Amino acid sequence: MSDTITIVGVIGTDPEKKTWNGTAITTFRVASKDRRFDRATGAWVDGETNWYTVSAYRRLAEHAFDSLHRRDRVILTGRLRVRNWDSGDKRGTSVDIDVDAIGHELLFGTTTFAQDATTGASAQASTSDDAWAPVDAPSTEWDTAALGSESDGAQQPSRPAPGP
Repeated sequence: MSDTITIVGVIGTDPEKKTWNGTAITTFRVASKDRRFDRATGAWVDGETNWYTVSAYRRLAEHAFDSLHRRDRVILTGRLRVRNWDSGDKRGTSVDIDVDAIGHELLFGTTTFAQDATTGASAQASTSDDAWAPVDAPSTEWDTAALGSESDGAQQPSRPAPGP
């Protein structure tokens, strides 16, 4: 089974980084607890805690290992894998997430982002005035020839069209 899942939870173990055939892999466990409002009692009720083994690969693995710690609240999305296992005398089910994206959950705290300077795209993008512009986008200077007028006479700037 492989479905996409997004969860919010707390990292329960210190992230561990390994390499396998030259690929960086960071793994850790995340606990996610279901909470619901009980109208009869007027209180929030905790449900069961679900535990997931989370794996990040390549550059995401490097960044996750450097950024995440035990007890951090995170939001993540990735591919859910549910597997049955048997080790002779024990049997069980493993619930894993191969993470595509992960970040700190900001409802209860703040974080600071530092862009990786080793990527070519981020080095090129940092020279642009527009942080959201694609790397190959033209300059974000105002196109003064395309200024239009609104009914109140105020001029509204227009942005150049994105590049090819």
